[in-house]
This record gives sequence, structure tokens and C-alpha cells, in this order.
Amino acid sequence: MVRFTADHRVYIKILYWGMGGSGKTTIVDTLFRLTNEQNLEIEPSGNLTKIAMASGSTLYFDRGIFQSKKTRKVFYHVYTVAGQSRFSPLRKKIYKGTDGVIFVVDAQTHLFEDNIESLKELKKVAKGDLIKETPILIMLNKKDLTETINGSEFEQILRDEGLWYDPPHRLAIWNPIIYESCALYNKQKNIYRSFNECARRTGIYQIYGNGTAPVNDDFLKNEKKVKES
Repeated sequence: MVRFTADHRVYIKILYWGMGGSGKTTIVDTLFRLTNEQNLEIEPSGNLTKIAMASGSTLYFDRGIFQSKKTRKVFYHVYTVAGQSRFSPLRKKIYKGTDGVIFVVDAQTHLFEDNIESLKELKKVAKGDLIKETPILIMLNKKDLTETINGSEFEQILRDEGLWYDPPHRLAIWNPIIYESCALYNKQKNIYRSFNECARRTGIYQIYGNGTAPVNDDFLKNEKKVKES
């Protein structure tokens, strides 16, 4: 959950979750470079921490801290999880205290089922909190490659897994946005945009929903106007 310290600092935990090799580490690397080199709303606070195998795959986790430029006492702790199946117990531990999730899909068609299994595990670990208490966004990564799935195909997966609401359900406004993305820095697409939206939603859940998805009429009308603008 969002942490508040005695000196009025706010710490928000955002977690990148997905199957092994989906590009989570590369996404955080690119996010770090973008926010370090461009005038965006956050900037890195220190260096990235990585614990990797010789192959370069994440062994335990990656971690970076980013600071808001608008509100200097707001910090984002950004984690990735090791995607290999044998690290399932570790993923469960890293998930604890998560305020927002970005689910990273390896969009290559031949990995369709592997992504579904990773999503099922996330649902199990989250214990029904996704969308209701923890905002979740989707990154269809590796869309620079050929033979990849599209957003409508993954939306159907979300529906099948109970992670999509149709209007007039009040949670429909908080359905996961599906971003087609590329993690590579020289081809980067929707890396900062997806992070920024996840950060925005975590703040909204905390401020307007007391840690849950806000569903009062006035707020929903305002949020709808934001999305349509």
C-alpha cells in the first residue's frame, strides 16, 4: 500500500509483471533513460538495482526509484519480477505492498498461452484485488515484430479472466488500458505513457477512493471527461 513517512514523503510501489523474456527489464531500462534525458514529470532518484543471471535474465528482481518533479515528496518504487516459473514464491513476496500493476505481454503469437498462465498467476497472487483495489494496465510488448497479437485479442483474455467490466458497471471506467509497445530505446513506444497512467491511477485510488477504485457519480463523470479530452 501507499506509504507515508513522518517527514511527509509518499512512496508508491508499481510492479511490472509478466512471463520470462517479455521485456520487463528492458522497459524499466528505457523508462530510466527517458526520464533521465527528457523533461518529463518524473526523474530517476539514484541508479537501477539489478540482480540478474549470466544470461541477463532477471534472477530476483529489478528496482528503481523515481521522484515526481511536481510534488517533490512523492516517490515511485518500481519493481520487476523474475518471470521464470521456478521463481513463483519470490514473485508472491515481491507483489506484497504493490499499489499498481503493469502487466507486460510478450505479444508474439506463439507465446499466447504462456502470457495467459502468467496472468492467471497474477490473479491468484492478487486475491481478487485487481481493478477493485489495485489498478492494472497492459503493455503488449514487442509490437515491432511480426506475427503478434492485437489489443482486441488480449481484451478477450481479460474478459475471460474476469478483468474487464462492461458499462453500466461502475468499474468499467477502470478497465485496463491496453498499450501496444516496444521496450527498445531506439524504437520505444508507450513506455512513459503507460507508466504515467499507472502512477496517475494509483494516486486517484488513494486520494479519491481511500485505496480503492473511486465509483461515486461526480468522480466518474469527471474521469469520463478526462478520457474523452
